[in-house]
Amino acid sequence: MHNDISLSADEASRRLIVVRSAMGRAAERSGRDFGEITLLGVSKTFPADRVRTYLQIGLTDFGESYIQEAREKAAELESACPAPHWHFIGHLQTNKAKYAAALFDTIHSVDSYELAHELNRRAAALSRVINIYAQVNVSGEGTKSGMAPSALPEFLKSLPGLTSLKLLGLMTMPPYDPDPETARPHFQALRRLRDEHVPGAGLSMGMSGDFEVAIEEGSTIIRVGTALFGDRT
Repeated sequence: MHNDISLSADEASRRLIVVRSAMGRAAERSGRDFGEITLLGVSKTFPADRVRTYLQIGLTDFGESYIQEAREKAAELESACPAPHWHFIGHLQTNKAKYAAALFDTIHSVDSYELAHELNRRAAALSRVINIYAQVNVSGEGTKSGMAPSALPEFLKSLPGLTSLKLLGLMTMPPYDPDPETARPHFQALRRLRDEHVPGAGLSMGMSGDFEVAIEEGSTIIRVGTALFGDRT
């Protein structure tokens, strides 16, 4: 599964500068503080060495979508300094919650009470508190994971009892379109849900092709893969 094409530290630095510069411009356009936006490097399918390269030039947050791959990568980078912060961004099945609870600092794809309950149980057994985002399918697209917007209030009501989980905010993935502007209404919809139900919470939205629009619409963490790591083969 790993994409093994090497990436020099110089090229990684150049890519990181390009992305952070674009983040800064988007923040400036929308009157926001660049410092309140986290860059999450989507490292899935790329080898641990690629993560190490970015760690050494100042990127600390990395996103994975496959449990087994993430376990291998985390083991390989166990002694890395600074330590990577691992985020799970893929669809998480309830029967994999025990592995995710042991591996990840933050899980962006919590889309049901059943999954939240199981993550909480597993995290409690490990004496951990896991950060989560509630994934909402604002587009209604059948191929996308996430709870319906109408299910969010009931989900949020269930969370106070789950003391090993900390809700950071909401997450969504708009339908793919090469024109980033088509994602704007979906980002706006998530922001409205946030403002109505969890004011002040974070928004995990925006990827390589549309993160500037996401920042303009209030994203607090963007999930960027291709612009940093290159195309997946």
